[in-house]
Amino acid sequence: MEITDINTNTMRNGVKERIILGIDPGTNVLGYSVIEQKGKAITLLEMDVLKLGKIKDMSTRMKVLFDSIVTIIDKYNPDILSIEAPFFGKNVQSMLKLGRAQGLCIAAAFSRSIPFVEYSPRKIKQSITGNGASSKEQVAIMLQRIVKFEDMPKLMDATDALAVAVCHFNQNDLIPKGETKAAAKSKKTSWASFVSNNPDKIF
Repeated sequence: MEITDINTNTMRNGVKERIILGIDPGTNVLGYSVIEQKGKAITLLEMDVLKLGKIKDMSTRMKVLFDSIVTIIDKYNPDILSIEAPFFGKNVQSMLKLGRAQGLCIAAAFSRSIPFVEYSPRKIKQSITGNGASSKEQVAIMLQRIVKFEDMPKLMDATDALAVAVCHFNQNDLIPKGETKAAAKSKKTSWASFVSNNPDKIF
């Protein structure tokens, strides 16, 4: 079942306009990007990472994460937050920490009355390259062609976040509300793979 997102678009002269904040959550490194949509055109406003790993105290780290996301929201006033979703896997502690980071990002959006939508890693990759099993490098190269930015970021957490934002742009405002058991199983697999392949993002 799907519902249409009817509250995140502005129409000016018959052209859809909106700003999308994309986040690839992490408690060690968090990627974020901001894109502006005008009709079918995308402009990249910002793409970067928050390096949180050097902050040893977890409470302080989480506060810095929350405050940083609020600052980004206040700067760009996005219409919606698009964020990568956490799913079940074997490494429970890693998932809990990533889920904590995701929850804080969502709370930051709610603090500014910004709605959110989440997408699985596989869904994001499929939206960008047409292949849900694409590598980070393949996704980044395709994004460079789509969004036309010059310099590739040093950390692919940044392009991962851009992928999350562009994924929402590609959905035609359709927000997933429920999924089949097969889709849920696919998400479990992709999230477990994500945790396994990205240990540097976990404290």
